[in-house]
Order: sequence, then C-alpha cells, then structure tokens
Amino acid sequence: MFRATSRAMSSFNKIPAVLPKLPYSYDALQPAISATIMELHHSKHHATYVANFNKASEELSAAIQAQDVKKSIALQAAIKFNGGGHINHSLFWENLAPTSQGGGQFPSSGPLAEQVEKDFGGLDGLKKAVNAAALGIQGSGWAWLGFNPTTKKLEAVATANQDPLLGYVPLVGIDMWEHAFYLDYKNVKQSYLDAIWGVINWKEAEARLSKA
Repeated sequence: MFRATSRAMSSFNKIPAVLPKLPYSYDALQPAISATIMELHHSKHHATYVANFNKASEELSAAIQAQDVKKSIALQAAIKFNGGGHINHSLFWENLAPTSQGGGQFPSSGPLAEQVEKDFGGLDGLKKAVNAAALGIQGSGWAWLGFNPTTKKLEAVATANQDPLLGYVPLVGIDMWEHAFYLDYKNVKQSYLDAIWGVINWKEAEARLSKA
C-alpha cells in the first residue's frame, strides 16, 4: 500500500507523467545543497525517470493490446524503476524548503511533535534512527520517515534503488543516491545527512501525517 499525500503526487497519477516544477529556485537550498546539484538532479535525473517511465508505459500498453505476455512481463522492471524514481523525487522536492521559508524548523508542538516524542523520544532520536537507516543502505536507495497505518507509529525505513515506500505513508524521504550529494560532500554521507536536516520541510511532513 502506498498513499500519495503530497501536492506533487497528483501529477504522478496522470499518464503521461510530468516533471513537477520545484517550489523554489535551484539555489534556494544552499549551502546544504548546491544549485549545481539541484539543477542536475531535477532537470536531468528526475526528467530521465519521467521520460523512461512514459516510454515503458507506452510500450506496455502496446504489448497488452498485442496480447504479448512475455513483453508485458519484461517491461515491469523498467516501469518499477522509473516510476519509483518519479514518485520518490516528486516527494523529495516537497520534503525540502529554504531556511527562509521554514526549512529545518521542527515544530515545538502539534501532532508531528507529539508523534515524534512518542515514537523516538524527540527530534534527536528521529534523526539518529533515519540516519542509521540511510547509512545502512548498501549501494543506492532512500531513507524514509514513514507512518505505519497499522501500528499507528512513525518508523525509520530504507528502500533500495528507486523502490517507493510501500505499506507506509511517507513523511520525509532522503535520496541516498550519489547524484544527490557527491558533488558537494564526496563520499562523506554523514556530512550530507547533517546538512539536509537543516532544510527539511517539516510543515509538509506534518501535513502528510495529518492526512494519514
């Protein structure tokens, strides 16, 4: 089960998929994330996932019409990878906000603060858990703060490659692919994680939790 709760996700529910516009400029998240990385990440990497997903979707439609079962099965990997890349990045852009627009400002009260205190003992505990999930990824993937609708708890979860977060409501996702940080932080993933918490859009995270 994957629940789409962000504004960006409305574009993903349409085929062909569309590259969403960023809610800020490429240089708005500096120094945490450089303008160079943001431009490449959004206009090149995310755009490629969108293009490849649309291409695979068209080919799948044709294969189904032709009753080509083998081709339909063969296309599933491309749809999963590129569709997941589109979902994850659409969420990721709205996970972030410039400090001038509240980025990094965790609420002192309210439903998110209460849930974090209950499940992690506070913001420091949350960061520690999500960082551990991120640093435990072998290769490329994503670290998430997700709400488990079954247990009604927040959990730190990692997914491999471009797999979306299934079974949870994604509140915060952190891209742990090298293209998200290498130009700025080289191979020091911890420095990237330390910096990105300073531009997390907690208002968006709280809105997703409230909708859950």
